[in-house]
Order: sequence, then C-alpha cells, then structure tokens
Amino acid sequence: MEPMPAPGPKRRQMAEINVVPYIDVMLVLLIIFMVTAPMLVQSVPVNLPDVDATPTEIDPDDSTVIISVNDRGIYFIEREEGQPSAMTLKEAIDYTAKVFAAVPETRVMIRGDESVAYGRVVALMGGLQGAGINNVGLITEAPDPEASR
Repeated sequence: MEPMPAPGPKRRQMAEINVVPYIDVMLVLLIIFMVTAPMLVQSVPVNLPDVDATPTEIDPDDSTVIISVNDRGIYFIEREEGQPSAMTLKEAIDYTAKVFAAVPETRVMIRGDESVAYGRVVALMGGLQGAGINNVGLITEAPDPEASR
C-alpha cells in the first residue's frame, strides 16, 4: 500500500514571465537609437543660418523633398536612403518636378549653407516656382539663447 500524501495546501505552478532580460535589451536598444538618430538626420554637411522663426513640423511619413545647397554651391536631394549625389540646378529642379507631378502634395524644403551665395538659393527657388512648385520652405536653425547673452 502506498503512503498517503501529507495533507496541506497544494503548490500551484507559477505562470509569470521574467521581464528583467527584456528590460535590459530595451535599454540597450534605446541607447543605440539615441546615438544613431542624430547621424541619420543630416547627410550633407550644411552650416545652417541662425534665424528666430516659428518651427515647422515635418512628419516622417509626409512626402517631403529636402534640397541641400552646401558651402560650394552644389545641390543635393535628400530623399532616398544612402548618400545623396551632387547634381546641377537643372537636375535638381527636374527631379523635384517629377516627384511633384507624381505626388502633388509634396513639400519642398531647402537647406542652404549660410556661406553659400544668395543667388544659388534664389535660383533654386525661382526654378522650382517656374516648374509650378509653390510649396517651398527654408530650413534654418534656431539661434543659441546662450550666445546672445
């Protein structure tokens, strides 16, 4: 005959997930994204002028074309992944016009280096307007409040 189990409360199995390793992984990913995010924003080095203006929100899902003009007056379109290639004024306008024809709600933003000749940016804006693109904005940086003291 088998001995009878001792009377008392039965132990139930625990059905909980240990989340500590997941928190560790999440914190590592957070640090990685914080370090890499500033590198993804700007691919063409442009020293933007400081202007005190109302900021414009650009959604990542929004169809926006960013045209950069570096300090040597070379045009770059920052739209696809990867390194943008240098192009002429006509190529930049033609490309933007094709994108605008396909998606009419496309916004065009210009990042002009503060040391580039004023005429290079104005020629770009005039060419875009001549192509029927009127929704053009200029990207600047907010002035450093500590520098004005």
